[in-house]
Amino acid sequence: MRITGVSTAVVEANYDWTFVRIDAGEHSGIGECFTAPGLTAIVRDLAPLLIGEDARDIDRLWSKLRWGSSGAGSAAGIVYNAISGMEAALWDLVGQHYGEPIYRLLGGKYRDSVRIYADCHAGEALHSMDATMVERPARWGAAPPEQVATGQIRNPEHGRAYAKGIPDEVFTPEMYASRAREVVAELGFSALKFDLDVPTPYMQDTASGTLSRAEVRYMVELAAAVIDAVGDEVDVAFDCHWRYQVADAQRLAHELEPLGLMWLEDPVPPENVQALARVTKSTSTRIATGENGYMRHGFREAFECGAIDIAAPDPQKTGGLLETRRIADYADTHYISMAPHCIASPIGTVAAVHVAAAIPNFLALEWHGMSVPFWNDLAVGFDGPVIDGGRVKVPDAPGLGVRLNLELAREYARPGEPFFDE
Repeated sequence: MRITGVSTAVVEANYDWTFVRIDAGEHSGIGECFTAPGLTAIVRDLAPLLIGEDARDIDRLWSKLRWGSSGAGSAAGIVYNAISGMEAALWDLVGQHYGEPIYRLLGGKYRDSVRIYADCHAGEALHSMDATMVERPARWGAAPPEQVATGQIRNPEHGRAYAKGIPDEVFTPEMYASRAREVVAELGFSALKFDLDVPTPYMQDTASGTLSRAEVRYMVELAAAVIDAVGDEVDVAFDCHWRYQVADAQRLAHELEPLGLMWLEDPVPPENVQALARVTKSTSTRIATGENGYMRHGFREAFECGAIDIAAPDPQKTGGLLETRRIADYADTHYISMAPHCIASPIGTVAAVHVAAAIPNFLALEWHGMSVPFWNDLAVGFDGPVIDGGRVKVPDAPGLGVRLNLELAREYARPGEPFFDE
């Protein structure tokens, strides 16, 4: 089962969905990489390391890719976005070869369907972001027509690095509550997530990572409005996108304690584990993080020092499907639940579903595609929508169990990028 080809395609959606196809014999496997600048070039540079190899040697090939790029960062970095997509494609390929679904190759399944949490937005539809997280006109019409016509964009809302002035758009508790009710009633989700680091009427400085008393109060009102709107049977999490200083994050988490959040995500920047541990140990609000963690090694200190209540690695960047399984096993030795981060297309989402099915300590998997009208249609092989009633049925077909809708992917393909081997 020798590998004969490695190719890529990029679809412009709310993010760049970068797909890797690996060919061997009569089968082709597909995987998805987390968005990053220069990603397809990295895949092309790594591809010769796989050509001629036996696709069934997935773990050895993963190590070959890792050490082949060691000069660019053997422990972390965007090269792992590329490796993760390539590894997932190998699992799809090998599963097809043996006639078994990926979850079976990862040890079998604990559950027949996987709980999904909806990443919600209270205002207009989420915009399309390029590989550097800068907004671009959405090709499917989510942006206003005049924005598409002129190419105008706004600065991203997340992260201190982009902060410049106070944004005009302010979300209200009423808007959050209305959106939460809509998602639960119309789509059947039992778990939601909203951004909490959004503009408020009381913002003083978007770059400092500090919070005034009035801002904290307003943020708690946003959270309370969502929880009151959906009731106790729906779990709700909130994301802070690494924005705040330790003391401010501690105060916010403390004030949120009576609400019983599913979790508070990324309250402080990700590179200082001890800073995160100070927040986590200061509050009964559960703290989640992990989308910026690479491989099991990137979680070691956080697990061992009690910095994480809920682990959220992203299978499209942390090292792949097997590495996510290994992180889950490591987390389980510390009795930590897994809620994988996922902003992928249905291809990457279903790959994550296979991992979620195969681990005992699974809580919920993210869905970030609500604003993309063609999200469901990009995967072929499901009888009905990919997500039904807030859950994804675990596919039993060989490999990934679904295929990429090539015609639709080609329609939204990123200009200037190759479309597989065409």
